[in-house]
Amino acid sequence: MHNEFTAVFERDGEWYIAYCPEIPGANGQGHNKDEARRSLADAIALILEDRRQDGLRGVPPDAERETVILK
Repeated sequence: MHNEFTAVFERDGEWYIAYCPEIPGANGQGHNKDEARRSLADAIALILEDRRQDGLRGVPPDAERETVILK
């Protein structure tokens, strides 16, 4: 699946801090922008997976499920 999100970078001394405005709570950090970007991508993936699992807990077992793919 292909998704695109905004990464905002700020300097804090020797660190780059990254966050994603579309995914509250998704933050990353690193000594350079590449490290911060990878850290942020990992955080986004973890948050989305957690939200998916949480959202599916309330789905009745007899409900039909399908995958919707965004391009």
